[in-house]
Amino acid sequence: MDRILEPELMDDPEQALVYARADFEKENQGFVDRFREYFPEFTEGHIIDLGCGPGDIPVRFARALPSCRITAVDASEPMIRLAEETVHRAGLFDRITFRCERFQDLAGANIADAAISNSLLHHVPNPLQFWHKLRLVVKPGSPVLVMDLLRPESPKEAQAIVERYADGEPEMLRRDFYNSLLASFTEDEIGAQLAQMNLTRLLIDVIDDRHWVVSGIIH
Repeated sequence: MDRILEPELMDDPEQALVYARADFEKENQGFVDRFREYFPEFTEGHIIDLGCGPGDIPVRFARALPSCRITAVDASEPMIRLAEETVHRAGLFDRITFRCERFQDLAGANIADAAISNSLLHHVPNPLQFWHKLRLVVKPGSPVLVMDLLRPESPKEAQAIVERYADGEPEMLRRDFYNSLLASFTEDEIGAQLAQMNLTRLLIDVIDDRHWVVSGIIH
């Protein structure tokens, strides 16, 4: 099945709110736990989160790594507003800052000690822009962790995954999940992207039937 693009930005306030209310605790906490497992020596510094969404992951990282500060980037204004509310409720506004801009427009190089990204890449028309920016923003020797959806072999399999994991969720969320699966990448495609960007030291791991993870140290 070929990739079918979906909109790059989730800029509908209702759509953003439905996403923010969805239960991604297992996936999001698993993402944080994986970072700590892969990079146990990383305990302090500046983390940049590309595509932070409604802010749950930055909050979880701030709690897990209390000596870290986080810059969270998302181009969706409704998402950033929800994320700011989340951070204020958590009392972490002194350690998490937000930037409402496209990651492609993010200024600066070597500005972070680590980079994370969850569920951004499938929104990006040109994935090489993402890998280029990821490498650019971190200092040499920095850990990176990227997770996203894995494209199924067919629309039928995509629908089956939606039924398996989003049964009973709002129709808008189910629709977005299905479209995101169609817009995501295969393991081979991610491998080709990393090779093209000379990032072959990063490791790819398919962790379940709908997610892949890329991790390693950027040199």
